[in-house]
Amino acid sequence: MIDGLVHAGRVLNEALALLESDRKRLEQQYGGPAPSGDGTAGSPMQTLYGTVLLAANTRDHLKWVALAAGYTSLGLDERADHAMEMACLKPVDIPSGTNRMARPLGEATVRALELLRDLDDFFGWGIKLAINAALAAPQATFPPPRD
Repeated sequence: MIDGLVHAGRVLNEALALLESDRKRLEQQYGGPAPSGDGTAGSPMQTLYGTVLLAANTRDHLKWVALAAGYTSLGLDERADHAMEMACLKPVDIPSGTNRMARPLGEATVRALELLRDLDDFFGWGIKLAINAALAAPQATFPPPRD
């Protein structure tokens, strides 16, 4: 189990670094951590918010994997099992975060999503189809336009 956790932790860390680099790029491009403007799908505000959601959720999963690995190393099986249960919770930002973002997605975000998709079997998240759909989507779809 520990080898799988080490691999998953490294992949999550790489995905987090990619998402953080895209977040910083977007902040510079759009003028800060809270760009002004409308909240329509694909707007700078929604794109940055989607990136922040992806990074925060990836950071949380990395934390749970690190705890599971640490508890496993210490022989604290009950705590390790709980941490692993938390790491296996489906990331809520996929598709809600990805659907907010302008297309084309940034290269770093695309790579991070590919890395997360590759971890789907290990965690049993069930997000492969949502990531594939996000990568293929021609435009942002959330929030829906108001009539």
